[in-house]
Amino acid sequence: MTSPEQPGTSGTPSQTPYAERVYRSPLAMAGGVLLLGIGLWMGGDALVRGEGMTRWVALAALLAGVPLVVAFTFRPAVYANDDRLRVRNPFRTVVVPWAAVEALRATYSTEVVTRGGEKYQLWAVPVSMRQRKLAVRTGGKVLVGAESTLSELRQLAEQNAVRPSAKGEPQVRWAYEVIAPAAVGSVALVLSLALR
Repeated sequence: MTSPEQPGTSGTPSQTPYAERVYRSPLAMAGGVLLLGIGLWMGGDALVRGEGMTRWVALAALLAGVPLVVAFTFRPAVYANDDRLRVRNPFRTVVVPWAAVEALRATYSTEVVTRGGEKYQLWAVPVSMRQRKLAVRTGGKVLVGAESTLSELRQLAEQNAVRPSAKGEPQVRWAYEVIAPAAVGSVALVLSLALR
């Protein structure tokens, strides 16, 4: 289940309008902390105690693995404000103005469908396996966890699609800050294993 992060005081949500709602998966982030901890512990041990090529293999594995763990656990987020929906997935960021949103739906995954027919998944709003089975049995009807988030996003889309600042075409930007180190680390890992 995702949780919206909203500004407020004393731990209570703000009652006044705010610039942006942020939705993330707390379970994905907890998994990311666990994976990074294990990876850094094992990789750090290999760097300190390893001999010969073991250190290079560990360094290359860390360089390839850490960006991927971050990409799939910490990076996914959905940002929503009065003008647009910004979807940050592992390898790209998609900005969809509210006027360009045709539908927000959840069946096997959550996705935004644009008026042009493009579909973009919302990695930060996962649909559980139990919910997927329920969707299949009920013909794609209500999915509890993801549906509550999508309901909020649908409401924002309906309210704000008429705003002049919410017009425009979807924009996609690749996350080279994740792709580049993972690619370099993968190449280095293959080379270090081949030279071992």
